Amino acid sequence: MVSHNVSGSEILGASIKAKRRLEDNTSLEDGFKAASDQARVLAYYLTLLVKWNKAMNLVGPKGWEEIFHSLIIDSLYLADFLNSLDLPDNPNTLDLGAGAGLPGIPLRTLWQSGNYNLVESRQKRTIFMRTALQVMKLPRTEVFHGRAEALPSESFPADIILSKAFMPWKELLPFVKPMLVENGRVIILSNNCAPKEGKIKSLGFNLESSMEYKAGKRMHYLWSLSSAT
Repeated sequence: MVSHNVSGSEILGASIKAKRRLEDNTSLEDGFKAASDQARVLAYYLTLLVKWNKAMNLVGPKGWEEIFHSLIIDSLYLADFLNSLDLPDNPNTLDLGAGAGLPGIPLRTLWQSGNYNLVESRQKRTIFMRTALQVMKLPRTEVFHGRAEALPSESFPADIILSKAFMPWKELLPFVKPMLVENGRVIILSNNCAPKEGKIKSLGFNLESSMEYKAGKRMHYLWSLSSAT
């Protein structure tokens, strides 16, 4: 069976269906400013992901539409969420446990501030991400193959650390605190709403902001936790 090549127009239609329409953005790099260009780049990523997924089982969903509505949608809302925060002009971001590049690679088609490092210990997934990035030409976006503990010293300190199921948040916060700048942020993608403020404070962080949205048939949540001084 011939693999389906996802088109930019299909991505634009899916974004409307998901109630998170792609829009022109003049702040992005050349080639990404128009919504049609963003859709084209996302279409390439989805086509490649579906193709590789058949052999490597990179993600659970199999069809591109299911992947878009259950996984890619996270990236679209994450871009909005990051834009709502008072971030440095050129933040250094570490995406821990990046897997097949979700949410990081689709995110970088819409949010391109600073340097973005996708950190993944599984070799097949790093090969996939590097293959995708070679063609997508996302600015200042790199893949590190290895454990987070093995990141080179020049990767630190980070302004933002992103986690989607990298480890439970109660373990994550003390693990990443030494990696962050003063008042750095941890962004967590979760299937649960943010915990109570007191639980977060006990680990040296403050709950700065949160967002909830529908992904497929489920609610997803974003938390921004700032490192307390």
